[in-house]
Amino acid sequence: MPLSPGGTVPGRSRLSFPPLPFSSRRRRGRPGKGEPSGFPGSGGFQGTSLLGVCAARVVSGWTSLLRMHSKKTAVRYYVGIDVGSASVRAALVDGCGTVVAHAEQPIQIWEPQPDHYEQSSADIWAACCSVTKKVVCGVDAAQIRGVGFDATCSLVVLDKQFQPLAVNCEGQNHRNVIMWMDHRAVSQVELINATQHRVLNYVGGAMSVEMQPPKLLWIKENLQESWEKAGYFFDLPDFLSWKATGVTARSLCTVVCKWTYTSDKGWDDSFWKMIGLECLVKDKYEKIGNHVLSPGEAVGKGLTPEAAKELGLPEGIAVAASLIDAHAGGLGVIGADVKGHNLPCENQPITSRVAMICGTSSCHMGVSEKPIFVPGVWGPYFSAMVPGLWLNEGGQSATGKLIDHVVRGHVAFPELQSKAAASAHSIYTYLNSHLDLIKKSLPVGFLTVDLHVWPDFHGNRSPLTDLTLKGMVVGLTLSRGLDELALIYLATIQAIALGTRHILETMQAAGHDINTLFLCGGLSKNPLFVQMHADITGKPVVLSREVESVLVGAAILGACASGDFASIQEAMVKMGKIGRVVQPNHEHKRRGTTMSSAAPSILQRGPGFTSDGEDKHMVVPKKQTAPLRKKIHETPQGEDSSQGKSQEQQHVTQCSPS
Repeated sequence: MPLSPGGTVPGRSRLSFPPLPFSSRRRRGRPGKGEPSGFPGSGGFQGTSLLGVCAARVVSGWTSLLRMHSKKTAVRYYVGIDVGSASVRAALVDGCGTVVAHAEQPIQIWEPQPDHYEQSSADIWAACCSVTKKVVCGVDAAQIRGVGFDATCSLVVLDKQFQPLAVNCEGQNHRNVIMWMDHRAVSQVELINATQHRVLNYVGGAMSVEMQPPKLLWIKENLQESWEKAGYFFDLPDFLSWKATGVTARSLCTVVCKWTYTSDKGWDDSFWKMIGLECLVKDKYEKIGNHVLSPGEAVGKGLTPEAAKELGLPEGIAVAASLIDAHAGGLGVIGADVKGHNLPCENQPITSRVAMICGTSSCHMGVSEKPIFVPGVWGPYFSAMVPGLWLNEGGQSATGKLIDHVVRGHVAFPELQSKAAASAHSIYTYLNSHLDLIKKSLPVGFLTVDLHVWPDFHGNRSPLTDLTLKGMVVGLTLSRGLDELALIYLATIQAIALGTRHILETMQAAGHDINTLFLCGGLSKNPLFVQMHADITGKPVVLSREVESVLVGAAILGACASGDFASIQEAMVKMGKIGRVVQPNHEHKRRGTTMSSAAPSILQRGPGFTSDGEDKHMVVPKKQTAPLRKKIHETPQGEDSSQGKSQEQQHVTQCSPS
């Protein structure tokens, strides 16, 4: 979401309700006349207005439905709470994985200087309480069985009395969160990677600037007062479970993925001493966590009286050990039953699937039965998402944010805004329609034959692991109109899809066997984004029946903590449902080559396709290619998951739900 001039996102909450089963309704994802149709991406996408239009449902009717439903079937509900980059969302989810109610509220972001992104833990918690109260209003408290949290992997700093401490030079204590996408700790991460410590083998070979150790080291070197006063450092998901229960336990997901903890050996004293943070070893790692729980495991005695009052939930209900937001999205989609959909992953193990959580940034989550070390891709992490399986985590630092940046920065953006508003559609729906108008007889993907985008505007997470890389656009003309804006928008989406293909090819070369993509998050609502990923990767894309898959994943945690399901795996199968399958468009074949035919290397080829169906890509000079390829093998890294967050309540069209 774009920041306001003061560096904040305006605050307002929103509540949506699903269609009532006894009412006449349109198919999901098909807006009626006068309704906006946006493709939110937790900051990357939004409708005509900042918060879109609430669904026109009568609250009293919704409440009556819940009461009727509960009397007949004794339905059990779970609350999922998701903290994304720009907003907090909550959902009330039943045991079948249906989102009964959903609410959203923006949160503040400060950008005091380039590459510095900060938030307030108090602001985030207040938003959590606000949206949760909305989704449970009118529901019998006895039917709410558990609550699960997920959040971005941002760093929360508190003093010994659990009060916020400044993470900025201005001394503003309420700004006590360093966001996941903050890149201030460049010199610190270089120092850490120069150690070549063995823990780096589990982050693709090199640590990311977006992980927690370099941020901790930056605080020690630049904010001495905050460092000396600090009593606790939390990953944001763990901060939320602490606020709810008063228990400082950490989730295995957060400490393994972002802090160098390993499930078999725990913390490695030698690593922290080697990078100059030996003080964290004292008191058995009390400041960063010495009690670790598996995701979905019940935390303490459940909701404290204070937290229960603030959230509007019953005291003592189960609170689950949390997940990073992308991992919650993976949990919500990757385990769904695919029978009857004619997918290559049917009757195949879950290891044949990759969950792609796409919003402000994108994350590619693949699991394996044995550890697979992938250069430039995070992991392998044991039981960090699906218990008993190893996780590899690729990512792109800016996807929805990149698309938004490119579109809104174009000189024709005011014209786009005006025409989209006049047609009562979002800017992205309008752009997609405009591309259909100008493509004429050609497939839309071939419009960018002479226009190419290199998408690393915020560095490369995976698999090049080079945060110094910059973005590039090749093929610009003197045109300043809406046609050119639409083409740059298309080329940017293609570039992101090619980046996904590069990640998948790297994972497959290392030993993964992947044949199907499962997409969720705001960008999954954009049909052009989805189709380009299917065409360019050559793999079918599965969309969840519930587009709010991250919230379903968080609710799965709460369901598991309540004891209503025997395991995370059981809850995944019962609460994850397929909505629609998008196949690669084979009609785009020409001369026996598909539009998505694999390029020898993304390093040599950029986005764009020739009219004969072959990839036509920007060529990197040979003298540059070798060092870049060498970098893949010598300095691998990976990336954080951010999140597929949604700013609209629009669902994808549902086809043959299982």
